[in-house]
Order: sequence, then C-alpha cells, then structure tokens
Amino acid sequence: MKFVWFNLQPWPDLPDRFREDYRSVWVDIPSSLFDPERAHEVYNSYLDQLEFADELGYDAIGCNEHHQNGYGLMPSPNLIAAALSRRTTNAAIAVIGNSIVGYNPPTRVAEEFAMLDCISGGRLIAGFPVGTPMDTNFCMGQIPALTRDKYVESHELIMRSWTEPEPFAFDGRYTQLRHVNIWPRPVQQPHPPVFIPGGGSIETWDFCLDHDYNYSYLSFGGYKAGKSLLDGFWQRREERGDRDDNPYRASFAQIIAVADTDEEAERLYAEHILYFFNNCLHVYPGFADPPGYRTLKTLKAGKLSQLRKETMERFQKLSWQDLVESGAVIAGSPDTVAEQMEELARELRVGTVFCLMHTGNMPDWKVRNSSQLFAEKVMPRLHGLWPDHDPSPWWCSPMAARRTNDAASVDAARRSVDAADVERAL
Repeated sequence: MKFVWFNLQPWPDLPDRFREDYRSVWVDIPSSLFDPERAHEVYNSYLDQLEFADELGYDAIGCNEHHQNGYGLMPSPNLIAAALSRRTTNAAIAVIGNSIVGYNPPTRVAEEFAMLDCISGGRLIAGFPVGTPMDTNFCMGQIPALTRDKYVESHELIMRSWTEPEPFAFDGRYTQLRHVNIWPRPVQQPHPPVFIPGGGSIETWDFCLDHDYNYSYLSFGGYKAGKSLLDGFWQRREERGDRDDNPYRASFAQIIAVADTDEEAERLYAEHILYFFNNCLHVYPGFADPPGYRTLKTLKAGKLSQLRKETMERFQKLSWQDLVESGAVIAGSPDTVAEQMEELARELRVGTVFCLMHTGNMPDWKVRNSSQLFAEKVMPRLHGLWPDHDPSPWWCSPMAARRTNDAASVDAARRSVDAADVERAL
C-alpha cells in the first residue's frame, strides 16, 4: 500500500460560536477573521509537518487547492509544493490538485506542474479535480452547467502540451491559442501520474477509466460510508469490460489519529476533530450544490452532494464515539488503527490512502505524535498488503540521480567559490 500524508491546512482559530454566528466557512467567510501575522506561524508549522512526514518515510506528501475559506488555506497548492520540492528528499509530492477549469489559459497548469516535476526530480503526482462548486463556480466564477465540458477541454490542452513534441495551435470552445509550446517539460514521460479527486459523479468514474487515471474518493464520511461509492467505481469498470482490478487504480481519504491506547486517542484528539466537523465543514448549502453542477446522469444514479444540508447538520451533531463507530474517524492504538486500515483497504479495494493526520485545530506536537506512531507501528504492517499488484502505472518515477536534501548535498551546493576555483577556470 501507499500512504500520502495529507494536510488540508485549515484555519485553527475560528471563534467558538462560528457555526452559530456565521453563514459559511467557504466563499463569504469574513476576512476579518484572518490574521496574517498568525498565518506566518500557521503556514510554517504546516510545512514543517509535511517535511517531517517525508523524514518518517510516508510514500507521499499531499496538498490541494481551495479559495476564500477557512477550511483549507491553499489557494495555490503549487506554492506549497514548490517549497516542499526543495525541502524534502524521497516522498512523492501529490498535488491533488489544480482546479483546471479556473486557469486561463490551462497551459499555466502544464507549465507549473512541469516545473515542479523538474525541481523535485520526477516526484510529482498531478491531480486534476473538477473542483468544488464553492471554488470553481462561486470563487472562480465558472458557470456550473459548463464546468465539466470546460474541464474536459482543459485536460485535453494540458495533455497535448505535455506530450506533443512540436508547437501546435489549439482552437477550443473555451480556449484559443495560436502557439502552444510549453517550456519546461516534465521529467516523467509521457507525463506525471494523474489522480482525479471525485465525490461520486458517474462521469468522473468514466473519465478515470477512459484515461487509466487513479480515482481518488475524497470524503469525510469515512470508509464504511465510502464503500458504496468505491463499489460503484469497481462495478462501472466491470460494466465497461475492463478486467484490470488493480487496487492502485483507486485511493481514499481517511481521518486518522493514533495514540498509545484507544482511550488516549480520545483524550488527545477528540476536541480537534470535533472542531473540524463543527466549523471547517460548516458550508452554506446554496454554495455546495448549485443547479447545473451535477450532471443528469449523476442525479439519476442518486449520487448526492457530500456537502448537502442534511449531511452537514448530521456531522455537527456527532459525538466522538459516533465518529469512531461510523468509520468517519479511524482512531486508537496502533493495533486498533492497523486493523481498521486493513479493513478499509480490503473493503474499498484501494492501494493508496490519503492520511489526514492533522485535523481541525490540532497542535503541532499532537500531529507529530500521531504521525510518528502511524509511520513506525502501522505502515510497516500494511505496506505489503497487495503483493500481487504493481503500483507503478499510478505512481511517480523519480530520477535515480537527483539532488537530495541530505547534509552532504546541501554543503556541496553552498560551498563558497574561492580563488583557486577562479584560477582553474581561467
């Protein structure tokens, strides 16, 4: 199995009565609640945690894109990934991802992802989400009913930018470019592995199967509730006559908290995870599901928005025990967590898990405690879970001879030029 240490980077200082006093954590949250000086510490702490995950041996470290919200402070995940490319050594850098319909032109995504792949030495995993309606439609101003059509065209342009060796013209419905000729180009050829985050749209299943991309189900309902969606993906594969059931074709996001005992997990982490469910998921329903965003095929299949009013209200009434028993949170001792993680992987048939080890307003030391226990006492028991399946078609391929972040490389790069160097050059 592959494990991605993933941090949404939420704002940790929302008021105690945020849910009662404010309409939404997304789109129209008052900017007066944001403190730039406090954000200096918050951003750097989050980057430190991502670097720590690389040191601990997580297979990847992850970031994503959201706008105008207190749920996730990464309007530009590429900035976060750029910092990580220079400060980490081995972990893949999973940018899940760039909301490609919001970029004008979409070649900007092709260029920046190529830069990240070059800087990191081929460690990029490229995520192409359709994007939440809060971001894509309300913050970026895209028309809901045209979002998916524009997404398909943007994806085509990016892929052609990466794979066609000569300049070309692109005459699309939404983008027209006389010269497409991106510099730089990605290290990984023909392109970095692509993950498509989804929330249950039938079209997203088909898109992943058409292009052989990883389908990444990102949900906060937990693995027990997520089973029906992943079953739907695998069933769709069978209906299309696709016989490849490699679990690395799918991934899942899960909130995880590890302590020495089950009781200690509750004492350490409950308040912070409840902060997340009560505040960070407080989204005005009118922003979460605008008319036209979900397609007719998805509506007929009964796939509902994860952020609809009933779901959000239910989340905010759940106790710690409810969250653990429902599988929304996997928490407890290393033995408890390992047992439930194996159940998650087998029931959902996924080869990659996005591990949400930081949740809500969890302080740094608790994040590190949980992350280290998971890395040292849980991951080794699960890495070999799918021995008969090859992850490489859905994983990055780093350069063998690349610059690393070890002390010797850093010292060599910083070595001063002395007079002897100049004399030899002359």
